[in-house]
Amino acid sequence: MTTGLIPGEQPPDPGPTGSLPQQRGEPAGHAAQHVENRSRSSVITARAAASFEPVGRSVASARSFVRDTLQGWGFADIVDDAVVLTSELVTNAVVHAGTSADVLCLRSDEGVRIEVADRYPEREIPLQATAINMGSPDREGGRGLQLCAALAGRWGVEYTPTHKTVWFQLDLPARVVGTRAAGPVLPSDLLPLADARVRVAVVQIDRTGHITAWNEDAEELFGYPAEQVTGKPLTDLAAWPHTPGTSTGIAEALRLSRWEGSYGIRAATGRVTPVYASHLRVRDTGGEPSTVCLLVRDHERAVLQTPLRVPASDTSTTSEGQGTDPFEVFIGYPAPDDLDGLLQRTVERARDMLDGDSAFLLLATDDETELEVRASTGLPSARQRFARVPVEAGPGRYGSARMPAVHDDLTAVPGAVPLLNGTGMRSIVTVPLKVEGRLTGSLGVAAEAPGRYSNEEALRLQFAADRIALAVESARLGELERLRRGSLNFLVEASDLLAGTLDRDQTLALMAQMTVPTLATWCAVYTIAHQASEPYLSYVLHEDEELIDGIKSLLSKVPPPDPVPTPGARVWTAPGEVAHQAALRSSMRSLGLSGGPTRQVTPGIGPTLATASAVGGETVVLPLVARNRVIGMLTLGKPTDEHFRQEILELAEDLSRRAALALDNARLYSERTAISQALQRSLLPPELPVIDGVEVEVIYRAAGEGNEVGGDFYDVFPIRDGAYGFAIGDVCGTGPNAAAVTGLARHALRLLAREGLSGPTVLERLNSAILDEGARSRFLTLLYGEMRPQEDGSAELKVVCAGHPLPLRLRQDGTVEPAAEPQPLLGVIEDLELYEQTVTLDPGDVLLCVTDGVTERREGARMLGDDGLADVLTSCTGLTAGAVAARIMRAVERFASDAPSDDMAILAMRVPGLHKD
Repeated sequence: MTTGLIPGEQPPDPGPTGSLPQQRGEPAGHAAQHVENRSRSSVITARAAASFEPVGRSVASARSFVRDTLQGWGFADIVDDAVVLTSELVTNAVVHAGTSADVLCLRSDEGVRIEVADRYPEREIPLQATAINMGSPDREGGRGLQLCAALAGRWGVEYTPTHKTVWFQLDLPARVVGTRAAGPVLPSDLLPLADARVRVAVVQIDRTGHITAWNEDAEELFGYPAEQVTGKPLTDLAAWPHTPGTSTGIAEALRLSRWEGSYGIRAATGRVTPVYASHLRVRDTGGEPSTVCLLVRDHERAVLQTPLRVPASDTSTTSEGQGTDPFEVFIGYPAPDDLDGLLQRTVERARDMLDGDSAFLLLATDDETELEVRASTGLPSARQRFARVPVEAGPGRYGSARMPAVHDDLTAVPGAVPLLNGTGMRSIVTVPLKVEGRLTGSLGVAAEAPGRYSNEEALRLQFAADRIALAVESARLGELERLRRGSLNFLVEASDLLAGTLDRDQTLALMAQMTVPTLATWCAVYTIAHQASEPYLSYVLHEDEELIDGIKSLLSKVPPPDPVPTPGARVWTAPGEVAHQAALRSSMRSLGLSGGPTRQVTPGIGPTLATASAVGGETVVLPLVARNRVIGMLTLGKPTDEHFRQEILELAEDLSRRAALALDNARLYSERTAISQALQRSLLPPELPVIDGVEVEVIYRAAGEGNEVGGDFYDVFPIRDGAYGFAIGDVCGTGPNAAAVTGLARHALRLLAREGLSGPTVLERLNSAILDEGARSRFLTLLYGEMRPQEDGSAELKVVCAGHPLPLRLRQDGTVEPAAEPQPLLGVIEDLELYEQTVTLDPGDVLLCVTDGVTERREGARMLGDDGLADVLTSCTGLTAGAVAARIMRAVERFASDAPSDDMAILAMRVPGLHKD
């Protein structure tokens, strides 16, 4: 860096006609109307120049150069605006353009002109009739021209073949000739009152807190002679704290490098004298530390108190007589209307105000136990954003974020500010943001050099923080309200989707799809079958489908998280650690560093490194708890160096509770469906027997979703000596209760028929068994018969029809007729007198038996009925038994558009014709 100061020099030539100076607040498109070069009549009384290399730290050096130059010239009123504008312009040059920057400061009788030149002239030269697009005001860089338009009296851009120069001029505030502002001007009647002689007690305290020196003013103020108090601890005299709300203890205050505040001293009279104290920690030539305390009466605090650094504009008034808003003085006008923009502007202004290298702002969580990083500058923001730190960071109260703190050298207290670990920052000042006494955030400014900040800077930063705290909290609450509304909409939609399915696999897929990418970059769902089983990786999803297999493979190598039922999200570091190690091993192998021969980079390193980057950020686990049991875990992850914000974790916790209940409902439904289907299958007969000389076909449809068996049933089974029994019946009702009677009837028929009983006797005993069920009994219609194939190719049937639709016989000539007579149904009266009828099926004949679900098929007022069934059967001449049953079922289904409301069973038996050789 080179500097120079040349007093009395005339201003240089204004440059080429491409220069476009701008008036404050006017659009660039009208620049031609206000082309204004530096006046040749204004005399330059001082000049300072410096050059800065294209490195990040040059921005801070440029700010220091401009600040020192203007303060040396006595222009403290415009230092802040000049430093802000210089910081933006130098950042554009050395960071964004990547060139060195030349800074020139010119002092004249009209004001101060500052020029920033870089070596990147290849940018588009703005035309007079074309509006200049200055970019978004919320980005990190690129706001130089906007700030010039907002803060400078005049500004412009000049182009040469080798340089581009942006200049701005700041006008000096009007003041009386020969005076120099040293701070805010106060009327005499507002000055603090003091005695005829202001007494300043000087007390020196050694490293143990004992008094070693006590001057005459201390004796006069408190009534103790020096010999009486020397050697005593200051804590014996101090009434701490005197001012309500002060949280620093006297012992902690004595260890701070600088401190100011109020407390009380117990005088010799026994009364407490309120004092205002300024503590300065020093050391003697032998290295022994001590603290010098200057104390005055509390109402005379103006003698010692470091004045708040109020910008000149704070005490000025506008042309209308209204005072300037202190908030706008710090943030600038117009203030960003969104929270992120406001926070980013705040950290940048705080950094420039204290000439720091970096700054950050944290917002407190609702319970005020943690702080969340929401904005930063000069730090790796991607890594720090949404990171959380505890409010109470140290064992002493001075380590709390609830009060201002200054660290001279962070290397002496490693870990004191975790956010700055590994950033190279050495000194830092942090102050709280409070609204109505409640901690809402913390603002910090840091520098690479040690010992940069003192209590004066802490007071200046606290003054700024107090001005913006309410605006930040208002913006935060607005954002929080928007997030909560969005969260409610999200949870309502999620609940509807989860409630719309009882399929376990679909529920798992919905959980993942609702999570990614709304809440996380990737997620994994672990399920637990029962309490004794280990968690099982059931589903993995990433917003980039190409990374799913890699994450699934990586997680399969990591022991699953512990199924802890504690609510809330907990951090799980295993995936990130394993991913980092796997990527490191893969990289070493690909570069031949693992001991083997050197070889080219293998294609597998890409997916490995991509997977490591995908899971390298923060990973959290939320338990899936339903009915007081952990049934799984929902794992959410971010890519490298990203963190979850608190609102997202709270939303994920709400989602996990709903998802857990939906997943458990799907599990219970699957289990009960499996049990129900197994029980229902046990009620169905085994495979139909093969009967020589007779074709048999059955079609069965149970009404109701998930039902395999209802109130209708059928059976065909061997009895004895070539005889076969067949049955088709209908229990009153549908569902499980009807199925229970179905099982009773089917199994009883087999047992009774194989005892050699006749058909009527079998049905009479079955009737008694049904009546024995008492209130659980249901009436039953049943067609039962015994069939015996004959040697001539016919089949002899003995049939009993107990209240059931009559069987129909189809002859070869197409005629259809009932094959039995109706008799009383079962389960109603005890004494039944049933009889059987004999039917002979000739070759080619078909016997069709159906339940009333077929004949009572309805479409509005129409019903298929017995006649409709007979008409369909008439068209089945010459068809096989299977074809006959299929045609009947199609006719029934086409008769009405609605799904069947009753169980249906079709039993078709056909005697084929004789084949001649």
